[in-house]
Amino acid sequence: MNELPPEPTFKLLHVGVAVPDIDAAASMFESLLGYRVISGPFDDPIQKVTVNFMTQSDADVAEIELIAPLTEDSPLRTVLNKNGGGAYHLCFETNNLDGALAHVRSKGCIVLGKPAPAVAFGGRRIAWFYTRTRQLFELVET
Repeated sequence: MNELPPEPTFKLLHVGVAVPDIDAAASMFESLLGYRVISGPFDDPIQKVTVNFMTQSDADVAEIELIAPLTEDSPLRTVLNKNGGGAYHLCFETNNLDGALAHVRSKGCIVLGKPAPAVAFGGRRIAWFYTRTRQLFELVET
């Protein structure tokens, strides 16, 4: 007998922050707020970005992901050119990426392309979607 995949769960993983220079931004978060880089930087040629992850302590509920363009044609340049950067997406980890995408579609969200492996997550697949209110979300499979 085939088992049904589990109902998707969602856990806040990080807040994505667009920055023009990842090293300068990391230094600012460290000196201003006491955050430290816990992993990265990772160059992701599929997403065309460089990322690292920061926290203050192991007790943090979610991490901050600093994201800088890796290439001249990086989609992140649109965010930076539009408003100079800053927080622009929330990322949730899910136990069932395909089920989660079906769920968000059923709620009227627009899925932006097919899931793709991400360097920063050890090759785990990620996917992006917009809500009806034009908020950008990222999903990462567990």
